[in-house]
Amino acid sequence: KKDIVKSMEKLPPTYYQFVLKVQAISKIGMLYSKDPYALDNYRELNTLSTDMLKQFTKVDFSQPNYFTKDIYPTPNIAVRIVIFNQHDEALLVQEKVDKGFTIPGGWADIDESPVEAATKECLQEAGAVVRITGLTGVYFFPSTQSSMSQYTLVFKAELIAPLQPFDHEIIAVQFFKPEALPENISKKIAKDDLLRMITDARKETAHFE
Repeated sequence: KKDIVKSMEKLPPTYYQFVLKVQAISKIGMLYSKDPYALDNYRELNTLSTDMLKQFTKVDFSQPNYFTKDIYPTPNIAVRIVIFNQHDEALLVQEKVDKGFTIPGGWADIDESPVEAATKECLQEAGAVVRITGLTGVYFFPSTQSSMSQYTLVFKAELIAPLQPFDHEIIAVQFFKPEALPENISKKIAKDDLLRMITDARKETAHFE
């Protein structure tokens, strides 16, 4: 067993990050998936990745780990991205779950920088390859207003390539004038907050709380 631990310690940091990513995906899958076959696969991935992480001497599984909230309760971190075209229109995505529109965004993942999270969400949700040009807001949403207490970092970005196919959770990607947003806004965000995020990015001013 000591030889196994020593060999694991010699592996590059990217391997450790990969295992952490697999465990994060398995945790998310177990939380949101409804398909029994998928749940079995996610549980197996969770077990395998946990066993692999135990081979690293620096990971102490006798203590609470980064997936638990009993260490110290903190707000979750989300990212949102405002993208304008040459006509000063903002890019919105229409979500399949409630047919509502919003700007691209989502939760930041473990070991992912805010810019990496924002760039990834743009590509996944809108098929948008972007360059982040600035931070235009840090918003606080208490648990009384959202599903959980959260900080939302809002970035402004510019398209650097034609739009590509988007993922299965999105049914449409469209540009809208800020003063003519669609009526069917996603239930995940209030229309006033959405408009404020777009307006702040348009003015290139940084909003805090």
